[in-house]
Amino acid sequence: MLFNTFVHIPGIGETTERRLWQAGVTTWDKFVEPYPAFLSGQKVRLIQDHLARSRAQAAQQAPLDFLRQLPAAQRWRIFPHYRDSVAYLDIETTGLSFNDHCITTISLYDGKEVFTYVQGQNLADFAEDIQRYRLIVTYNGKAFDVPMLERHFGFRLTQAHIDLRPLLQGLGFVGGLKGCEKQMGLDRGELTGVDGYFAVLLWREYCRTREPRVLETLLAYNVEDTVNLESLLVQAYNLKLAGTPFAESHRLDMPIPPERAFLPDVALIARLQGRMRGGY
Repeated sequence: MLFNTFVHIPGIGETTERRLWQAGVTTWDKFVEPYPAFLSGQKVRLIQDHLARSRAQAAQQAPLDFLRQLPAAQRWRIFPHYRDSVAYLDIETTGLSFNDHCITTISLYDGKEVFTYVQGQNLADFAEDIQRYRLIVTYNGKAFDVPMLERHFGFRLTQAHIDLRPLLQGLGFVGGLKGCEKQMGLDRGELTGVDGYFAVLLWREYCRTREPRVLETLLAYNVEDTVNLESLLVQAYNLKLAGTPFAESHRLDMPIPPERAFLPDVALIARLQGRMRGGY
């Protein structure tokens, strides 16, 4: 979809872009003479200049440049072009507020492999590993995950960033990550009902007991959050495509989730949920 996009050019809105598509200018390479009659000579030169820069940016694999130029509501368009360099990210913390808590675990999924990072074990490795990726995808990460990561590691995440929360809200999906998953047909199985606060309790339980099954359950939850981001983004991308001439030609297949690296302890979940109901 990136090479069909013209709204990143100053002065070109969605209406003009659609008129270009209707005139047969469906890709950058089709912007050639004779130019559409509704464009002034000045507008033609503007588009020519920006497309030359866009081709150079695409050749340099620079998604951040495109993201800065695209209207916020259209940033989903870059996804397939940088899918081979994407990191789906989610963090868990010692509490649900930003200022008073710290990171306990991080899950990173690149569409092929899952990587996990644990406080007191290998959390520092994330700082180097994240540099391999040009695009990050989160749910509400602009408000929470990314600021927490930047504060913890002391550097800015400069990758292009697609935050699914506003994208899904724009499509009518609300209710947080779990609510969106349910509305979009994703089933969490044994992890249904486990939420961010429960993840806080799991970490506390792990610190108290040091039982591996507690940490594994926490990581299973963290990884589920991360892996599901890919399915949500693919569905959102296809839904956004429905309003363009490229709904069929650019449609993405639903991804196959990876095999589970961690399995939740169902009995542990039930026990902690019972403790919560009893006023843990």
